[in-house]
Amino acid sequence: MYIIAGLGNPSSRYEGTRHNVGFDVIDVLAEQYNITVDMGKCRAYTGKGMIEGQKVILVKPQTYMNLSGESLRGIVDYYKINPEEQLLVIYDDISLNPGQIRVRKKGSAGGHNGIKNIIVNLGTDVFPRIKVGIGEKPKHYDLADYVLSRFSKGERALVEEAYEDAVRAAVKILNGEIDSAMNAYNRKVKLTEERK
Repeated sequence: MYIIAGLGNPSSRYEGTRHNVGFDVIDVLAEQYNITVDMGKCRAYTGKGMIEGQKVILVKPQTYMNLSGESLRGIVDYYKINPEEQLLVIYDDISLNPGQIRVRKKGSAGGHNGIKNIIVNLGTDVFPRIKVGIGEKPKHYDLADYVLSRFSKGERALVEEAYEDAVRAAVKILNGEIDSAMNAYNRKVKLTEERK
């Protein structure tokens, strides 16, 4: 069994913001594989289903981004899974352009408070993750305001392509092909002027 968790902030107020791309990827996965994510468990919305023959639990923590680890700790304990082998976390990354994703087997939080809280709560930074690019913060912009802002029309088109890539990468990871996913998706995507 695999837990696939997308990070974001609950409530309609945050829908479509840069910080909620993890939730958005879970929504795309849920739609493509006909999984309903509406069960409340461990302060998260969860949904059970099958993806390419693998039993999965899709998870959207409802603790707000900075406390994501509290919810995931509960999920990991409840299902008795090994996070190093059975947990995949999907979240936003300001160091990647919109449209770009990056697959990692492990790593530091890189300044991301949601990941920082997960590492603290799980006691390890070894778990697969997919980062979805949301673009670099403009100068003189408050970081909190930026990650809670919405994408431009051009950015949105790129980000939706990235969601599809993230779904394909997730399927590879479920099938034990994380190296293949890294080779396929860890590349630069330039944001051209007309797509901004």
